[in-house]
Amino acid sequence: MNLNEPSKENLAFIINEMASLLQVVNRSILDPEDYNIEKYEELKSLYDLLKQKGQLSVAEIQAFVQELAAYRIKKN
Repeated sequence: MNLNEPSKENLAFIINEMASLLQVVNRSILDPEDYNIEKYEELKSLYDLLKQKGQLSVAEIQAFVQELAAYRIKKN
């Protein structure tokens, strides 16, 4: 799998991996369908940073989740 290529499958993989790494209990806040492929590079950068950091503090986890929320598609 080449994560450098933007695709729906890669986006779903990245979002699901971040949900696991961040130990998100409510997975509905990280539904891959809620993210636009146009933001793939930004999301991939967050994923790469998360993989690099490894162990996160509670404050860092909250910061990552807030950053991900900023990239979610706004629904009415």
